[in-house]
Amino acid sequence: MKNLPMDLLRAFVSVAQLGSITKAGELLGRSQPAISLQIRRLEELVSEVLLVRNGKSLELSEAGENLYSYADQILSLNDLAISQLSKSTVEGKIRLGIPSEFATVLMPKIVSRFAKAYPNVTLEVNCELSKSLLSKAGKATHDLILALEDNPSSSDSNLVRTDELVWVASIDQQMPRVGVVPLIAAAQGCIYRNRAIKTLDQVKQPWQIVYTIPDLTGIQYAIQEGLGVTVLAKSTVPENLKILAPSARFPELGEVGISLISSARNKKNEAVHLLIEFLKTSLA
Repeated sequence: MKNLPMDLLRAFVSVAQLGSITKAGELLGRSQPAISLQIRRLEELVSEVLLVRNGKSLELSEAGENLYSYADQILSLNDLAISQLSKSTVEGKIRLGIPSEFATVLMPKIVSRFAKAYPNVTLEVNCELSKSLLSKAGKATHDLILALEDNPSSSDSNLVRTDELVWVASIDQQMPRVGVVPLIAAAQGCIYRNRAIKTLDQVKQPWQIVYTIPDLTGIQYAIQEGLGVTVLAKSTVPENLKILAPSARFPELGEVGISLISSARNKKNEAVHLLIEFLKTSLA
């Protein structure tokens, strides 16, 4: 029976998540040739091509898709076991600020995994609009902030990834092709709300805010009742809602950036640095 070396699996999962051997090397602290060699060794071990190039990025082959889910679980169990057995001395309290839209779909699983891996680190999670989190008061009261950026730049060192914005409606709702677009949105200052209004105004599509509520759970219930549509980052769309295909009435919305901003006072805080790397890997 063959064994799958942990270092090869970690290199493979990192490349799969980041879509780049160079970025995986930066994350793991290894050179690009070293990561490439590890991927080749793993492919030889399983006798399959695991990654294929699509333009500038690398994507999983069919065999790679099959291996990825196993590899991710193996690494999670390995990291959890090492953390529990080694009785990690990393401890502290981290005040983490996240956008309300991420609180329901993505963050619970990520935070749960981190809490299990580092049981001596206490997370205090606060959900607000990115505008509030990035204010002077928001930055002063958080150690780490996961925020949405309206105009993401690839040169921004805080940028973790970009995400496509999409129109979302109830699965059972049939949207008419004409008429005023009924919008369900968070309060003024929300990037999603601003992008929806700006995009609709550009194509001269009439719209009306029919329901304002700050959290995704409330928005989700309003949509399920057929009150209207909303805009969300594609990765945060709940399974019980549907994404509307771009059309003349619902034009493409572009992308939003997802960034991690750490307080300067935490430069030497090991717990914060661990959470940053954990979030980067999980979100990428």
